[in-house]
Amino acid sequence: MARIRWKVTSVPHVVKSSARWQWLRVRTAVRSLFYNHFLDTTYVVDICMEPIFWIVDNFTKFLGPFFVVAVCALTASVVVIAYWIGIPHWWARSPTATVVLMVVGHWLLVNICFHYYMGTVTPPGFPPEGSLIPEAASICKKCIAPKPPRTHHCSVCNRCILKMDHHCPWLNNCVGHSNHRYFFLYMVYVVAGVLFLMVFGVQLAYEEVWLAEEEEPPIEGHPVRVNDTMLIPVTEMNVNVSLEAAPPPPARSLRRNCIIYMAFITSGVFVALGSLSLWHARLIGRGETSIEANINKAETKRLAARNKVYVNPYDLGRRRNWRRFLGLRRGRGWVKGVLLPSEHAPFGAGLTWRTASLAPQRSPRGARGLDPALDALALAAAAAAADSSSSASSSSAASDAADADA
Repeated sequence: MARIRWKVTSVPHVVKSSARWQWLRVRTAVRSLFYNHFLDTTYVVDICMEPIFWIVDNFTKFLGPFFVVAVCALTASVVVIAYWIGIPHWWARSPTATVVLMVVGHWLLVNICFHYYMGTVTPPGFPPEGSLIPEAASICKKCIAPKPPRTHHCSVCNRCILKMDHHCPWLNNCVGHSNHRYFFLYMVYVVAGVLFLMVFGVQLAYEEVWLAEEEEPPIEGHPVRVNDTMLIPVTEMNVNVSLEAAPPPPARSLRRNCIIYMAFITSGVFVALGSLSLWHARLIGRGETSIEANINKAETKRLAARNKVYVNPYDLGRRRNWRRFLGLRRGRGWVKGVLLPSEHAPFGAGLTWRTASLAPQRSPRGARGLDPALDALALAAAAAAADSSSSASSSSAASDAADADA
């Protein structure tokens, strides 16, 4: 018969080994139930930040109408001050110049109001629902629906947006394929409008605010000479100067306060929207949106590490990009399509896009219009221009990551 000898010193080791074995079994079972091949540090951070994203998205959606009211109130206040102070000032100087300024100013005001209204009420463009989309490039992970090229999911609107640029809280709307032109031209005309007010209002502000603060009160009483050097007025205030407190400084008038308010508003808007307009103009010239700019930047770095050059497949050249963005074609030039309010629709339906490798050559007659027909092979051309299939898969992954942040 075999004998079993128990040692007190081996008990801790046995307990430790048994506990370790049980822990390994539990960990393996949990991992088998919740295994995710894409699990990494970035994925864990996104999951932890999801509640914060939810709060921000819903907070932005809730405050959207208040932002719209704020924009309308600021615009109306600036217009009222211009009518109340600016027009009478220029009319006293030159009625002819006033008429010219009023024509230019009302042209800017009409364009500002028109493009803001259209950018707010025009849907950005959505993929068709309940029907087959042959142009779909991938599947949206949040909508679980086909997603055409250049389409991204907006977490605020909770929908996929065709050629999404960003969600603008000041418009309480997404900026996408159908209203991108309205958004950009609104910014351009606002910058032009505030610059117009600053240029033709700087002299008025200088006279009403700057010079008014330097004026001294008039001297009262009969002046007398002291020590044959200085003249001072003899008034009751001089006699009782040691007994009475100095009078308080005069309060600023409403007119001066309005001018100061207008100066701060116009200068702030000019710097903020001016910088944003220049940045968007640069993106439009390169044929990309704000989201695509981040994706293309990541692709450029990835391919640069492999000694390859990334080419944006939707960059048709600066001139073609601008004409397609503004919707200019034969019969609709800069006057009808840009300088005057226009409700014309953009090129195409936003489901397929012409690429640089498939763009048609310019006709020998130098036709100004562009063929509105779009090529159904945009996705394949984009993948070939980037880096065959590997580049396309990486771009899709980056696009899905951008959708999570949109």
